[in-house]
Amino acid sequence: MTVVRQGDLFDPKCPTRMLLDRIGTKWTSMAIKALSEAAPDELRFSALRRRMPGISQKMLSVTLQNLTRDGLVARRVEPSVPPGVYYALTDLGLSLEVPLGSLRAWAEEHMHAIELNNRRADSLDQPGRPASRVAADDQGSV
Repeated sequence: MTVVRQGDLFDPKCPTRMLLDRIGTKWTSMAIKALSEAAPDELRFSALRRRMPGISQKMLSVTLQNLTRDGLVARRVEPSVPPGVYYALTDLGLSLEVPLGSLRAWAEEHMHAIELNNRRADSLDQPGRPASRVAADDQGSV
């Protein structure tokens, strides 16, 4: 019988904390989403990169290496010139799409409130602009 231990998220050496550091990045979330939309098919590196605007080749490579190492993504190399490299989510990776999808939905739902709070906080850092003026400005914004 395997006993699963709960980690201490506040301990820097906690395995759960380290995993959350890896899966909590925007690039990981985008890669998981793109690969889940293609599932059960595979995506070539270049096709995946096109689906993730703004990511550099190096960052995508590092992200995929980490996801592969964690067993969330399967990598297949087709021997050709140049070699074709294909990526697909494993069952474990597919199981991550649901919680990441929920997190993305939360972000979409609350993005406006967060942006308002950021503008208010930023205005407090600007001398000479009263916070009440920012609040009034935000009334009409969408």
